[in-house]
Amino acid sequence: MEALRACIASSLLIRWTSRSAFAPAARRKAGAGLRCSSSSSSSTATDAPVHVRLTEGIRSSDRRRRSSLSTSDRESIRLIRLKKVEELRSKGYEPYAYTWDRSHRTRQLQEIYAHLANGEECKEESVSVAGRIVASRKFGKLAFYTLRDESGTIQLYFEKESLLEDQFELLKAYIDIGDILGASGSIKKTDKGELSVFVKLFKILTKSLLPLPDKYHGLTDVDKRYRQRYVDMIANPEVADVFRIRAEIVSEIRRTMDSWGFIEVDTPVLQIMEATSLACMKSFELLKMVLADLLSIVLLFGNSKGEAGGAEARPFVTYHNSLERNLYLRIATELHLKRMLVGGFERVYEIGRIFRNEGISTRHNPEFTTIEMYEALSDYQSMMEKAEEIITRCVLKVHGKLKINYLGEEICFERPWRRETMHNLVREATGIDFSEFKTDLKAAKEAAKMAVQAAAEDSDALIQACPSVGHVLNQVFESIVESKLVQPTFVLDYPIEISPLAKPHRQFPGLVERFELFIYGREIANSFSELTDPVDQRVRFVEQVNQHNDRREALTEEKGVNNDFAYDVSVDEDFITALEYGMPPASGMGMGIDRLVMLLTNSASIRDVIPFPVLKLRQ
Repeated sequence: MEALRACIASSLLIRWTSRSAFAPAARRKAGAGLRCSSSSSSSTATDAPVHVRLTEGIRSSDRRRRSSLSTSDRESIRLIRLKKVEELRSKGYEPYAYTWDRSHRTRQLQEIYAHLANGEECKEESVSVAGRIVASRKFGKLAFYTLRDESGTIQLYFEKESLLEDQFELLKAYIDIGDILGASGSIKKTDKGELSVFVKLFKILTKSLLPLPDKYHGLTDVDKRYRQRYVDMIANPEVADVFRIRAEIVSEIRRTMDSWGFIEVDTPVLQIMEATSLACMKSFELLKMVLADLLSIVLLFGNSKGEAGGAEARPFVTYHNSLERNLYLRIATELHLKRMLVGGFERVYEIGRIFRNEGISTRHNPEFTTIEMYEALSDYQSMMEKAEEIITRCVLKVHGKLKINYLGEEICFERPWRRETMHNLVREATGIDFSEFKTDLKAAKEAAKMAVQAAAEDSDALIQACPSVGHVLNQVFESIVESKLVQPTFVLDYPIEISPLAKPHRQFPGLVERFELFIYGREIANSFSELTDPVDQRVRFVEQVNQHNDRREALTEEKGVNNDFAYDVSVDEDFITALEYGMPPASGMGMGIDRLVMLLTNSASIRDVIPFPVLKLRQ
């Protein structure tokens, strides 16, 4: 302990002055610029934790310890490593390099030299690798380090006689687990069959100051994993694999869209609120004197309460200093993409971030990623085919087959997928045919309460707030049916009251041509035969605003009920103006990329597929 106190005290006296970044020529030639180890003691690849005890020369006797280092221990390690940084610089080694000439990634080496026999060395070729040290073993004049890069791992094999000058002593004294190292040499397979880089030259690229999580248990604190994702990816390499798969899925979607002749465009993230007169609108006393572009009108994702693509989404508000006005982060890309159709484009799409100032859960994040696409001269039947094609291509890209396991449930993506109307699905689950109620709202509510009372909390208040039979039908569907749609299912033909951007159904009055795709009880995609009649569109928007205000009032009166409608809604006048110039017949679809990635990576939470999710403030 006295030695430890002296070490810490001396490190506190370090003067942080800038030193030369260049090592002596002989040392540079030797590839110096080393990394520090957590301790000078040996730590095996199978028993040493990624972070070690505080002092050099002290082995950890508790190989299976169940607790992580305390804050004071962590700070002590940091001080020791800071001292090593200064000592390295005093010896002429810069521990934060500028560059390194790498010849191969570790996986390439594993593939190229897999044929080597045990004990065989390929002396005629030299390779160079770089990555983070994640394990080490030291035996007298031999040392073995495990290096990990983005593609995988490989062993570094050091012999004292093969290194110049005092490199081996510097290696043992200053290289810590967690440091980033560059190494070059020949390829050798050890007698035990471990492919290794037989190091002749090495250089420290970045000196790690903080210890990595415990080797045996990794970073298991879920909250800390999300807050320090960079540590999570180091400690749990499979986490980074999820984000690689996510990138593959997005690339596959783009390839598919491009192959169909769609053009990727960008639409504004910041939306400007327009002020205008509402004298021409009925019930204008219920509306604000400010009209928002894309602010809280029913958009592509339907009327699912609390969903990350909720219908009347509460926006994020910011303030622009130069314009001296509020701006709003977009809650969808739909209306600007439709403006592109008005302007003459026939096939457009956008993959972009959407922002909804709503709740956080395992399926909802305030910012999330969607693809929205619009095709002129087509209807929602065409979009069903496209949804099947996009998702099956992504499934095959990731899994190579069309049957996968998600959270213990086998899901089959073989086409065609089930297609059923909302009315029929509700009738199957409850025995109630809501089409019989026609406009009898009271009778519909009574039937719905009996059906959902055991299935959903606050169901009475939610149903009571419904302003139409169509809303009641949708509430029953959400409460009872959604969770049962495990296999890919297209839910068709929604009530017109909850779909103000969709064309009226050609066969069934009171319904619209719309589908939502559900997999494992979750909405994955949503599509309309798009409404192109500007007069009808205006009437629906105004009615939607009135319905929103009625529901807000009804829920406000209910004590203890979360009011998801406690915000203002308004009408996008410019979009209606665009429709008056004429938009061709078209279909559109939105698909949640985060939820698709969850499905294809067997991830239970949306936070697992977003590298840096929004989190609550730490207490």
